[in-house]
Amino acid sequence: MSDPGRAALARIPFTVIGGFLGAGKTTLLNRWLAQAGAAAGPPPAPRIAVLVNDFGAINIDAALVQQAGSDSIALSNGCVCCAIGDDLSAAITSLLQASPPFDAVVVEASGVSDPWRIAQHALAEPRLQLQAVLLLVDAAALAGHLADPLLADTLTRPLAHADLVLLNHADRASAAELAAARAWVDADAAQRGQPSAPLLETRHADLPLALLADTLYLPHGGGLATRAADHGRQFRAWPCQPQPTDLFDAALLRAWLRALPAGVLRLKGWLPVGGGRWLALQWAGRHASARLLPAPPDGGAALVAIGLAGQLPEAALAAGLQACLQAPGTTT
Repeated sequence: MSDPGRAALARIPFTVIGGFLGAGKTTLLNRWLAQAGAAAGPPPAPRIAVLVNDFGAINIDAALVQQAGSDSIALSNGCVCCAIGDDLSAAITSLLQASPPFDAVVVEASGVSDPWRIAQHALAEPRLQLQAVLLLVDAAALAGHLADPLLADTLTRPLAHADLVLLNHADRASAAELAAARAWVDADAAQRGQPSAPLLETRHADLPLALLADTLYLPHGGGLATRAADHGRQFRAWPCQPQPTDLFDAALLRAWLRALPAGVLRLKGWLPVGGGRWLALQWAGRHASARLLPAPPDGGAALVAIGLAGQLPEAALAAGLQACLQAPGTTT
């Protein structure tokens, strides 16, 4: 996969998909596997390694299957599905040894497991970059599930670390059920004393792979900016390419990243901070990182934010980034 700055970033993005039984996790995986390799470049779509408890449940298009074994399925678009088995750490280690390396690793948590425990594997593995913890919720069935005292904790606990909550099956839910689901997410966040996770209503788990892809390709409006923004006109991208002479204050950038305005679903990029140093920025919901790159990226400074059409705070983003510029004659 050819991506400006990818060699400098070096880490493989790691995404966890959680949600109770029937919320739509497998449907989302099916969509992503179908999308991978289907879009015309540049850049090429990512080669995804998917870890699931039972890949037999994934309805993979037979035309995509290149080779099937007892514990893995290799696809013609470069993706692979593997059964987790009894040892997730061993499964991840095996994927990391692949050559060429995969562009992304996605893990489907079982319907009753805590996706955050899986996400911690990425925090402990220096070759991985925790991209996001996605939580799918069956908006139509949520009220009934919460009424069962044996299920309430299983449903609520994952909210604490979710970067994006998908209120799925929105086409089956009434307006009252959707409002109640939103109120449930907000109330849990308020009880924990933390901001509410970004919410997105979906039908048939229709979340574009580009929204969480690691690819950043700005020239001519391609890549993450276009693929996410063009998805049914539901999303909008804010691409930014600072002037070649701009230098940013690293401490101000980190503070800005921790306090991004509401309406942003995803932000990614790399910016110069002086002294030949570059900072890679990643933000998705509750998880943000700003770390020095080992080498300058190809293509210069670039940043992309993604949000819902009509809700992306472009003016606030531009003003916030402008405020992170170094004062003339200073270094950080």
